[in-house]
Amino acid sequence: MRRVSSVRVARAVTGLHRTWRRSLQVRVVTITLVASSLLVGGFAYLVADNITEIVLDNATTDVKARLEDGQQYASEQLSNHTTVAEQGVRATLEDTVNYLAGGDPAQLGGVVVALRVSGVAPATSPQVDVSDILTPGLENAVRGGDIAHQFRTGDLFDKGPTKYLVYGSPVPTRLGQVELYYFVPLTRWDQIADGSRATVLATGFALVVLLGLLSGLVTRLVVNPVRVAARTAQRLSAGLLDQRMVVNGEDDLALLASSFNQMATNLQRQIVRLEEMSRLQRRFTSDVSHELRTPLTTVRMAADLIYAERDEFDPAVTRTAELLHAELDRFEDLLTDLLEISRFDAGFAMLDAEPTDLVPVVHRVVDRLESLAGRCGTPLRVTVPENPVIAEVDPRRVERILRNLVGNAVEHGAGKPVTVVLAADETAVAITVRDHGVGLRPGEEKLVFNRFWRADPSRARQTGGTGLGLSISLEDARLHGGWLEAWGASGEGAQFRLTLPARAGDRLTSSPLRLVPADASVSAPDILGWTVPTLAGDGPATPPPGADSAEAAADAPAGTATPDEAVDPVPGGLAAPRAPADAERSEVTR
Repeated sequence: MRRVSSVRVARAVTGLHRTWRRSLQVRVVTITLVASSLLVGGFAYLVADNITEIVLDNATTDVKARLEDGQQYASEQLSNHTTVAEQGVRATLEDTVNYLAGGDPAQLGGVVVALRVSGVAPATSPQVDVSDILTPGLENAVRGGDIAHQFRTGDLFDKGPTKYLVYGSPVPTRLGQVELYYFVPLTRWDQIADGSRATVLATGFALVVLLGLLSGLVTRLVVNPVRVAARTAQRLSAGLLDQRMVVNGEDDLALLASSFNQMATNLQRQIVRLEEMSRLQRRFTSDVSHELRTPLTTVRMAADLIYAERDEFDPAVTRTAELLHAELDRFEDLLTDLLEISRFDAGFAMLDAEPTDLVPVVHRVVDRLESLAGRCGTPLRVTVPENPVIAEVDPRRVERILRNLVGNAVEHGAGKPVTVVLAADETAVAITVRDHGVGLRPGEEKLVFNRFWRADPSRARQTGGTGLGLSISLEDARLHGGWLEAWGASGEGAQFRLTLPARAGDRLTSSPLRLVPADASVSAPDILGWTVPTLAGDGPATPPPGADSAEAAADAPAGTATPDEAVDPVPGGLAAPRAPADAERSEVTR
C-alpha cells in the first residue's frame, strides 16, 4: 500500500512539474497568488493586531473609569464607619458592591465587584468565589496603594473558562485597608475583535482570489495568441503553408498576428519559389543526364575503337586515347550518379530489401578494390565474424556504400593500412572503414557528405571519382533507415561507420561498433562524429548516438577497447548490446 501511495505521489509531482514547465499561465497565476497571499496575509495580521490592541485599550479605559467612580462611591459609603466592629459594616459593604455591580445581586455573567476589608469577610456581587482569579501579585500591588490590572482566565459562574480584565484599587477610608476589585468579562470585546479579524481575513482572501482571477485573465489574453502562433508555426513547419492567424482589433497582439501572417506569406512565397526552382533543377539534371546518353554512346564507340588501335599511333596520340578512354569512364559514372541523385531528390528511389549475408558482400567489395589498393600501396585488412551476418538490406545499395567508403579510404590512406570491420548484435549490423591517412580537420566530418565536396581541391584523384559517392551513400543509408557517420582528426586518419537495422523498418537505437577508433589519441572536440537523418526528409543531420562515446574514448588510453568490445551509448542512458561471444573473427591481410 505504501509503495502504491508513493508511486501516486511521484506521478502527481511529475505531472505538476510538467505543468509548471509547460504552462506560462500556470506560472504567472501561481506566482501572483503566492506573492499576493504573502502581502495580504502580512497586512491582515497588522490590521488584526491593531484592532485587538484598540479593543483592549477601549476595554481597559472603560473599566478604569468605572473603577474610579466605584472607588469614590465606596469611599463615601464607608466614611460613616470608623471601625470594622461597628454594626452595619457588613451590610454597607454588600449594598455598595450590589450598587456598583448594577443593582441586581442575582445577575450572573456580568461584571463582578468585590470589596475586601481586613477583618471582614469579602463582599462580592454577584456572590461568587474570586479567590482563584486574584493573584498575590495584584493583591500586593493594591495593598501598596497602586491601581493595578491584569488579564486572567477563570470560571466564576460554571459556564466554562472566561477571560476577565481584573482591575484593583485601594479605597481611602477610616476602616483601614480596603480594596476594590472589578472583574469585567471580555467576551463581548473578544467577539468584536474576532469579528474584525474575520472581516479582514475574508476581505484579504477575496482580494487574493480576485488578483488570481485577474492575473489568469490577463495572462490568458496574452498567452492565447502566443499559443495560436505556436500551433500555426507547427503547422507551417509540417508543410501546411496556407495556415494563418486570425487578426482581431488593432492592439499589439493584432500587430503580432499581422506580422506573423506576413512572415508566413513571405516564407510560403519563397518556399514555393525554391521548390519550383528545385523541381526545375532536378528535371533539368534528369533530362540532361538522359539526353547525354545518346551522344555519349556514340563517343564511347568511337573512343573504344581508337583505344583498341592505340598501339598503331604515335606515342602522343596513344596517350590521348588512353586519357579519352579514362575520362569517358568517369563521365559515364558521373551520369549514372546524377541519375541516381535525381531519383533520390524526386523521391522515386525504392529499397529492395531481402535477407542477405553481409560477410560475402564485404569480401566482394575488398576483392574488387584490391588492385586499386595495390597501385596505391595500401594494405587492406578485413575483420568479419566466422558465422554469417544476416540482415534485411538491399545488397546492391550496401555494396555501393562499401565500395565508396573503401575506395575513399584507399585514396586518402597515404599508403597506410585500411581496416574494414563487420559486427552485429540482435537489432543492428555495423561496418567500419578505418584509414590512417591525412584525416579530417575539425568540422570537416560534417561536410564530407556534401555533393562535390573535396577536402583538398588541389589534390589529384587516384580513383577518378565523381564527388557524389558519399552523397549517394548517405541517401542509401537513409533509405535503409540507418546511420552513416564520419570521424576524423588531423594526422589520426578517418573512420566511417555504417549502421543498418537487422530487420527492415526497425528503428535504430545503438550500434555494435564504436564510431571513434580505440587507438584515437586526440582531444574530445576533435573527434565528434556526425549522424545523418534516419529517414529521408527527417531534417538536417544531428549529432550521432556515438558522439558521447567520443569524449570517453579521448580520455581512455590507446588499446583499452577494441571495436568488437566497445558499445555506443543510446539516447536515454542505455547501452548497446555487445557482440555475441561466439562470433569469432578472422583477419585477412591483402
